[in-house]
Amino acid sequence: MLYHVTSYGLSLPEIIEFGYMAVDLFFVLSGFLIGEQLLSPYAAGSEPHWWQFYLRRAFRILPAYLVMVMLYFAVPAIRESEGIQPLWQFLTFTQNMCADYFRARAFSHAWSLCIEEHFYLILPPIVWLLARKPSATRIAMVAIVLLLGGMALRAWLWQHSVAPFLHIASGEGDFFTRYIEKIYNPTFTRLDGLLAGVLLAVVKVFRPGWWTWAMVRSRCFLAGGLIGVAAAMYMPSPGYASAVSSFPLLSASFACIVLASSGPKHWAGLVPGVFPIATMAFSLYLAHKPVYQLIHSHFDAQLQDANLLALCVYGGGALAAGSLLYLTVERPGVRLCAFILNRRRRRLGSDADGSFVADARVP
Repeated sequence: MLYHVTSYGLSLPEIIEFGYMAVDLFFVLSGFLIGEQLLSPYAAGSEPHWWQFYLRRAFRILPAYLVMVMLYFAVPAIRESEGIQPLWQFLTFTQNMCADYFRARAFSHAWSLCIEEHFYLILPPIVWLLARKPSATRIAMVAIVLLLGGMALRAWLWQHSVAPFLHIASGEGDFFTRYIEKIYNPTFTRLDGLLAGVLLAVVKVFRPGWWTWAMVRSRCFLAGGLIGVAAAMYMPSPGYASAVSSFPLLSASFACIVLASSGPKHWAGLVPGVFPIATMAFSLYLAHKPVYQLIHSHFDAQLQDANLLALCVYGGGALAAGSLLYLTVERPGVRLCAFILNRRRRRLGSDADGSFVADARVP
């Protein structure tokens, strides 16, 4: 959110320029949390209830997302760019695969949600197949193929789809736009973070001894993760080295940080306000850019040369809009899902849904 607000003329510390790396942290977190949900039943000798997994994901994501899609197409004034990709791409979560970054940047931040939805589709069958004949070797081989395959694909795309346009610095067809469209946004080039998160979940679920060992040394993992993130910052981006190597480096580094934050005395819980912000993080993600645009359109003259005031106005507006979306759409959707699942459990008279116990508090 701070990274995006700099587009409206706010002067913030230079480290905010690396705010785009937060997306890599998001992918690691998602891989870890969703992977643990799907793997835990196998560790307990059962299987996940796939229908419940997809039902929970649908009620968790779709209501708030579809409201924002409707607003973007019904109220052009909230668009941060005049152009927007076709509605069918947002409804099918293919916006990141058909990006037109030069002409259509409105609601462009939904590209990461597209990857998340693709992840929900491809992870369950992969888990199901690997669980037929569980083997650490098979898991390691799949991970290696995905890791090296992603690096090789980005290297090829850089050489053939980006490097020939390095001399074009602006306008249609400039190299940065092609980098975003060909390497940064597509799902098949951004699996590193999700992979790192899922592998972290594998260790926690199937190797509890390793996990306990790591928890005792959480400060070492935190330090290593921070060093890795700092190293990624020094890679010129966009560039060939960063395109090929920065994504796995960031993913491994954020996996270390997530691990260090997962213990019973995790340091993240000491940050004031972290829990309410984390609770409505998805709604904040969806709503902050259109709010920024509205504030910029109506109050830009008053906020000129008032950096601190502008930061408070933009931040406060985003928090207000995110809270409203969460309270009126996202949370009711989660609670409705919990109601449906709990009613089914009562009808069957037992915990028929395995490990996925319905709970409105769980995202």
